[in-house]
Parts: sequence; structure tokens; C-alpha cells
Amino acid sequence: MPETDHWFPREEVLARVGRVQAALAVRGLDGLLAFQPESVTWLTGFFTRGYGSFQFAIIPASGDPVVVCRDVENYYLDRTCHFPGRRLWSDSDDKTAVAAAAIAETLGPTARAGIELGAWQLTAARHQALTAALPALRFEDVGPLVGEMRLIKSSAEIAYQRIAARAAEAGMQAALDTIRPGAGERDLAAAICAAMIKAGSDLPGPGVLSSGERAFHLHGGYSDRILQAGDIVQVETTPNHRHYHARFMRPIRVAQASDEDRRSVAHLIAIQDRALAEVKPGVPAAVPDRIYRDGVLSAGLADTYTNKTFYSVGLLLQPSGGEPLEAAPGCAWHFQPDMVFHTYVLARGFGLSETIRITADGHERLTTFPRQLFVAG
Repeated sequence: MPETDHWFPREEVLARVGRVQAALAVRGLDGLLAFQPESVTWLTGFFTRGYGSFQFAIIPASGDPVVVCRDVENYYLDRTCHFPGRRLWSDSDDKTAVAAAAIAETLGPTARAGIELGAWQLTAARHQALTAALPALRFEDVGPLVGEMRLIKSSAEIAYQRIAARAAEAGMQAALDTIRPGAGERDLAAAICAAMIKAGSDLPGPGVLSSGERAFHLHGGYSDRILQAGDIVQVETTPNHRHYHARFMRPIRVAQASDEDRRSVAHLIAIQDRALAEVKPGVPAAVPDRIYRDGVLSAGLADTYTNKTFYSVGLLLQPSGGEPLEAAPGCAWHFQPDMVFHTYVLARGFGLSETIRITADGHERLTTFPRQLFVAG
């Protein structure tokens, strides 16, 4: 038996399962089929880098969860999962038949089962196959049931995000130390990734990394481009620890910056300060969201501003980029203690962002890197 590698105490995981089971009881459901990889890990502890293969967790209305996954993951089940129940398929098996048998055995062949229809793991073909294999079982979409529970972080989860925040800062410092005319974007990416991994990140990132013309367009990745004096470099470091994320951006020019650049960044810092000053429990997210938008537009920094301004981050497994809570015009939710957000403002190729935790009476910056226009190299 391998040593265990539990990310959280068993009591915390049992409490999560209990919350889900209480919600199932309210809905009159016999169980939940959790297909979103984050749901599987959050509810059972089970994690493998092979989560892209066909796997899910069965959460009965009472009793322990059962994991369905590929047989080669048995070692990681033993190391990370808090529960012994498992049904394994091999590459020569009919995966649907194994899955259907596990569902029928755990929940009963005529059960009412909640299911995460929005999970990317649950393709249309897989859903159709399970429906055909279990004709007497009734499926009911539970939407973001588990995702919404994950929005309030435990102290142990936030501790992982603090480690990720330190890794993000190490990556940003490595970027500033590497940027110079003649350096390549690949040199920059390699330095950022190495620094973040050494500082505790499970994945290298680096996140958004682009220069020149592409720096004016969000979500650029590194290329063969060579940096030139005067370039804007858009860098967002996105590390994670135990796959709990923290991230941030800073505005960077290569070798030289203009007075107009400095005024623009000063405006962005002031706008973000005004927005974040309003962030505390009970405040509608629409309040700081409006401050961001009105501030950018009234300062003449952009003609339109359509980006979201806050989105929840925590346990994120690729391809997930954020949790299901965002601030944009029309949002109706309020901040609550121990929510964690990435919040950002962008204009003219310059980006400023932070990862913040909502506290009992305000907010805390988990990322604490200096906020200024950096001129590197």
C-alpha cells in the first residue's frame, strides 16, 4: 500500500460530502454523478494527472462516494482518495458498461440521479450512452451545485493559494530580471516557469505572455518574437499549488517608457484602488465592477470596456480557467467572507491585477508585488 498524500484532513472532505448529500436530500435525489474533475477531487480527495480519461465520482444520498476511473490510476486512488469505493475499467473494457454497473449498484437501477451536465468530461456521446445503458434511471441536471459550494474557501484551501501567490511573485520577478532588448519571449517564458516551479507551483504556466502588437490583445502566448526597446510586455503569472490558483499582472515596458505611459498606469492604479476600497462582505459585486468600467471610460483610456472585472479562483484543473462566479454588468451576487477572486483592469496594453481574499470586514491581497509601471532591461 503506497503512502497517502491527502491534500486535506478527512474531516474536511467528509464535511464537503455531507453538504452535497444535504442538498441532494432537499432535491429528493438518490445521488450525484460528479463528472467535473474539480468536483471529483474536492469531494473525494482523488487526484491524478490522468483526469482527462473517463472518470467520475458517485455520491450517494448517504454513505461514502465511489470513484469510477481507469485501472492504471489505482496507485493514485490509494494515495489521495479518502474513500475505498472504486470501480475500475481497463483499456479493453466497455467503459460505459462498467460505469453503468457501478451507478446501478451504488444508487439502484431506478434511482433519481443528479448529474453535472455542464462538465466538460461528460460529453454528449457519454451522456447518451449512459442514458441508453440505464433506461430506468432518471437523470436530473444539478447545474453548478458543487461549483457554488467551492466558492467559499477553507483555511487550508487559502493556505495553498498563499503558496501559489508567492510562486506568482517569483515568476514576475524572474520576468523583470530577464526582460531586455534582444531577449526572446521563449527566454522569458523559461525563466518564469522555472522560478514558479522552484517556488512551489505544480504547473509551470507561465500564463499570458506576449509583447509588441500582441500585448494589446488579451490571452497571448509566448512565441519566437525577440523583445525590442519600447515594447509593452503583457505578463500574467498563473501558478498553482495543489492546483489551487493565485495570479496577477503588472504593466511592463522594455527599456523605456513615456510620460503618457506613466500617467495611464497611474490612472489604472487609482481606478483599481477605488474599486477595491468598496470590496467587503455584503457589497454587490456590481458596485466595484461599475467603478472599474466608469473609471476606464471617463479617463479616456478606452472607448469600450467589456471585460469581466472579478472572477473566482481556487481549485482549477485545465481546461478550467476560473470558477463559476464573475462580475460583469448585470451581475447580482454579493461578496462573502473567504471567497477568493482574481480582479483586473486593462487598458492600452497595460494590465494590473491581484488575487484577493474577502475577509470579515474587507479584503486581503494574496498577491503583494509592487504596483507600478515597470521599465525592465
